[in-house]
Amino acid sequence: MISYQTTTPGAALVEVETETPQPQGTEVLIKTVACGVCHSDIHMHDGVFELGGGKQLEVGQEGMVLGHEIFGKVVALGPDAEGAAIGDLRVVFPWIGCGECAACQRGDEQLCTPGRALGIAQHGGFADHVLVPHSRYLFDKGDVSDSLAATYACSGLTAYGALKKVGELQADDEVVIIGAGGVGSMAIQIAKAMGIDPIVVDIDEGKLQTARDFGATRTFNSSDPQTAKAIKKATGGAYAALDFVGAEASVNYGLNCLRKGGMLVIIGLYGGALSMPIPFIPMNARIIQGSYVGSLQDMSDLMTMVRDGKIAPIDIVERPLSEVNAALVDLKAGQVRGRQVLVSV
Repeated sequence: MISYQTTTPGAALVEVETETPQPQGTEVLIKTVACGVCHSDIHMHDGVFELGGGKQLEVGQEGMVLGHEIFGKVVALGPDAEGAAIGDLRVVFPWIGCGECAACQRGDEQLCTPGRALGIAQHGGFADHVLVPHSRYLFDKGDVSDSLAATYACSGLTAYGALKKVGELQADDEVVIIGAGGVGSMAIQIAKAMGIDPIVVDIDEGKLQTARDFGATRTFNSSDPQTAKAIKKATGGAYAALDFVGAEASVNYGLNCLRKGGMLVIIGLYGGALSMPIPFIPMNARIIQGSYVGSLQDMSDLMTMVRDGKIAPIDIVERPLSEVNAALVDLKAGQVRGRQVLVSV
């Protein structure tokens, strides 16, 4: 099999040829058809997350195969594998846990530490084959395209998991989506499917136009921080702001949009640090919450919506797997609209 593996932090991935693995036990071998390229791949490729104040969290591993938005064909089964058949085309839930800890027992495998997430802790989809531990992590895509299907494993699941945290909305509750890139675009489409008309903000006018093309009725350019005040004035303060960027500026922008008792959900991992007066937290009764992808049940619920045709597609840019390094460079440079997906040719 061919895979593209990390070397030193930030260096180009190298093509490596090894024997194709044979599934054991309940394992399922997937031949990769498509794999999305995510901002998390950039962080893992660079080997660090920026924590602000010159501090970094090191996450780099030599010999790692990145890529966690995986769609492929079942080509081999372990002797104990059930629930899958040769030839099945499936989206892979990559956020796999140990199966034994408290988080896993609650059904929150995505929160297992260190876990066995594909493309994060175990070899992922920047390869022509991927081993999946069990068929329960495989989902039928319905009638959507192969490349779009791959993106639901992270972009879609991350957006869905964040929107679920908002809970039931009342008539005047407004939701702000910060960042209209790949995950933000998916959030717009899923929000619409959930009956939410979100306010969308971004610093890129081109992405805001894409959001309007997707049906967003209210957009603001957040390169001007005063637009947060305009949102607050127009709405009386938003009930929830979902930050799909996760930078210091975007987090503060989100907080400035909120009313008393509002909720900021931070999803993006761009980096930085948050500093705020502690008394403001109880005085404003605001909730600041993190959201990390979603659970296996969330994935099941999301894919039901996908198969039922309830979620409109996002823009997809296909590239051959061999262009993985160029794809990472373009994403890091902010030159991508929608979602890049690497396809096997």
